Amino acid sequence: MPPYSDLEKAKVVILPVPYDGTTEWRSGTRDGPQAIIDASQYLELYDLELDREVYKVGIHTLPQVKPLMSGPKDMIDKVYQISKELIKKDKFIVMLGGEHSVSLGTVRASKEAWPNKFSVLQLDAHADLRDKYLGTKYGQACVMRRIYELCPIIQVGIRSLALEEKQFLVQNRITPFYMSELASNTAFVEQIVAKTCENVYVTIDVDVFDPSIMPAVGTPEPGGMQWQQLLTIVSSVARHRNIVGFDLTEFCPREGTVSCAFLLAKLAYKFIGYALR
Repeated sequence: MPPYSDLEKAKVVILPVPYDGTTEWRSGTRDGPQAIIDASQYLELYDLELDREVYKVGIHTLPQVKPLMSGPKDMIDKVYQISKELIKKDKFIVMLGGEHSVSLGTVRASKEAWPNKFSVLQLDAHADLRDKYLGTKYGQACVMRRIYELCPIIQVGIRSLALEEKQFLVQNRITPFYMSELASNTAFVEQIVAKTCENVYVTIDVDVFDPSIMPAVGTPEPGGMQWQQLLTIVSSVARHRNIVGFDLTEFCPREGTVSCAFLLAKLAYKFIGYALR
């Protein structure tokens, strides 16, 4: 809504990246960004929890980033260059995937802008820590391995991983917050916040949600998070840390109902409100 949506004045930019070049099972995450943007038109502008109209921070939606067919590394590099320029202009990036691999581009740009005391909080059903998968080191199954090479990571909601990934976690003394443990641990939110650095980028693979509320993913896993549980985590991190940007990835609209797109549009809107109080 002008003037709040004008690019020059807006603090927040929505960066749609409809890429799914390394999807293994069910493709269709390329349709995710537009579905979220379309659903956002039906949100109430006033947020009851935050008691304000979040859009007044200024939110501008950029054109979709055209996918490159030359491979995931080139696509990641393209997202990196775009993100770098946006950060130079003091924009807060909300990246909408597409598959999870493209998060690496925005994380790289963010790490350069905040080189000290920087970490990445990952909310995800899968560890994504393979070194190489299906012939590439830059696919969605490897994205957190590449991010770990840049900065500390905090993994939350994990409930599926390969033996290779489990061995990597043990060797590097990384302890995820497994979903099975979160259900019985009332102090988990404080522990998650304590592990993050002062500056935090948050990457959300939407299959972190339970399939009962988010079936629209390529690789659903039972036993996931509920809506309020995830909101509690991200709002707590926002209260105690400087969130420099976030993304929503791996949304596959064709696998679910229209309510899934609305859920993610509302999540993005609330998250902007948490991060930019």
